[in-house]
Amino acid sequence: MRALKIAATGMTAQQLRVETISNNLANMNTTGYNARRAEFADLHYQQMSRAGTVNAADGTVLPTGVQLGLGVRPAAISMHLAQGAMSETGSDLDVAIEGRGYLEVTLPSGQSAYSRDGSLKRSAEGLVVTSDGFTVAPEITIPSDARQISINPAGEVYAYFDDNSEGQLLGQFTLASFSNAKGLEAIGSNMFKETEASGAPVVATPGEDGLGTLRQGYLEDSSVDAVREVTELIEAQRGYEMNAKVISAVDQMMSATTQVR
Repeated sequence: MRALKIAATGMTAQQLRVETISNNLANMNTTGYNARRAEFADLHYQQMSRAGTVNAADGTVLPTGVQLGLGVRPAAISMHLAQGAMSETGSDLDVAIEGRGYLEVTLPSGQSAYSRDGSLKRSAEGLVVTSDGFTVAPEITIPSDARQISINPAGEVYAYFDDNSEGQLLGQFTLASFSNAKGLEAIGSNMFKETEASGAPVVATPGEDGLGTLRQGYLEDSSVDAVREVTELIEAQRGYEMNAKVISAVDQMMSATTQVR
């Protein structure tokens, strides 16, 4: 019976949905994390009787036909782009992005990665780096004798020293945007890589070309809605149970068939 395989695809789909939801809930407190959604599509159909087929000598055609669906398949796990709430930290090197855009990070391989995690640090050499030690592009070096760092909404970084009341401009952060940010490849550690689907990055000054601005002393919280995730988890669990009942019912039907004498 086809129903066994059809119900099996349904159980696999609900299992993937539960795994996606569990990853969202696990990242409830991850800085700048955007929730993912599992999306599905129906499988191909077996054409038992095609619509439009001539059904009689007088030329009468079937208005609908008989098409038997063969189940469901995963179509995509899409990232839901949404602005997370801002949490105040008070740290000089914590920056939250208000609006569109990603900070550019240089990986050890020399490739660029992109992140909305603005919990920046200072290396032993004074370079501004991520929590994993990757350099933020463009490179900005903070002098060791700087007593205070100021970052304005346009990304300009100023250092203040004890012997001078005026700030010294050290550099300016830039932001990158993509025509299809959902097409970015997640590589972990709150970072993404460019793909053919995402398009090439467009780098500009914060606040220009539709990009967001920076807010110093804040971090962007995860955009995961715990209530929605738990609700969808219950729905996925019920869907899994119903597909399992279909398999159980088909098994009973097959048992009844084999017992016919």
